[in-house]
Amino acid sequence: MDLDTRFPAVSDLRARARRRIPHFVFEYLDSATGREDQHGRNQSALSDIQFWPAILEGEPTADLSTSFLGRDYPLPFGCAPVGMSGIMWPGAEKLLAAACSKAGVPYCMSTVATVVPETLAPHIGDQGWFQLYMPKDKEIRLDMCRRAKAAGFHSLILTVDVPLESRRERQRRANLTIPPKVNAAMVWSMMTHPEWTLGTLREGIPSLKFCEDYAKDMEATSVAHAGHVIRGNPSWDDIAWMREHWDGPLLVKGVQKPEDAKTLVGLGVDAIWVSNHSGRQFDGGPASITCLPDIRAAVPETPIVFDSGVTGGLDILRALALGADFVMMGRAFHYAVGALGAKGPGHLIHILEQDMRSCMGQIGATKLSDLRERLVR
Repeated sequence: MDLDTRFPAVSDLRARARRRIPHFVFEYLDSATGREDQHGRNQSALSDIQFWPAILEGEPTADLSTSFLGRDYPLPFGCAPVGMSGIMWPGAEKLLAAACSKAGVPYCMSTVATVVPETLAPHIGDQGWFQLYMPKDKEIRLDMCRRAKAAGFHSLILTVDVPLESRRERQRRANLTIPPKVNAAMVWSMMTHPEWTLGTLREGIPSLKFCEDYAKDMEATSVAHAGHVIRGNPSWDDIAWMREHWDGPLLVKGVQKPEDAKTLVGLGVDAIWVSNHSGRQFDGGPASITCLPDIRAAVPETPIVFDSGVTGGLDILRALALGADFVMMGRAFHYAVGALGAKGPGHLIHILEQDMRSCMGQIGATKLSDLRERLVR
């Protein structure tokens, strides 16, 4: 199969993933919340960012390498954390981690993954980031972080934009709950997607295994899933506490206001992650990319990660031009693994790299630091 001909864009991977995985799984991955206006704003706001094309620049050669938090990367993007990642395709977390390790780009495991950190230790190489939904019990926080660090995850991401669960109406209509409550429609969808179903049976029914390790004594009195049982509602004091107890790079994800970014830097956070959870938490906020320039101005010396609405290499360049140092993508990597299994993540990385090189050639940029001056103001 000629992947570059059949699947030249992220949209092609999304379309094939939709055919290959059950409906309730696709709805979980693809949906946002409310009317999904913020999801649309994320993409349209990125599309409005334009560069001046260049002519007569000679042979174009683009250097896509970058440094971030003391590490060198051949490409300025990686795989963002996605909860229940393993439901998208059997063994998805292992496939994604291995592909990112091979490409030399970060893979970020979610607290609510379907595997534990120790499972991914043989696959992440030196590319492991760990995302934490902060538990209310400080001993659980410490033990989760200890296990992640021991498994090779060197950077910690605290996600802070989930004070409550969002409605995610499309997901509800698809009847996906955690743990899953199987009905006739789901059975039919699984029967009509046998490759996903058989692979899932081999891997084991997806569940929040890492959280379950800590919720065993509490589940008998709770109807919530394990992630809900252990999760707390962090405050500014908790950020300071985590800074004191984590001895590696510390990033905070879900920042949209410049004053919040400045406060976090004052608390010792190493990097700010500008994100609106890709429209999955709140439908009434601004597009993530519109927040980025003011945050960059507020914390000019602090590394910034960006996500939300990124659908290709050109969007990565747009975010970098507006002040991001690194870009992470969640849905796209999971479309890729759903579409092509083990071949998908590597092909996605190829798509993004080639798109970036082509676009940089069109605007006469030879390095990432050239991008800002090519913007149409």
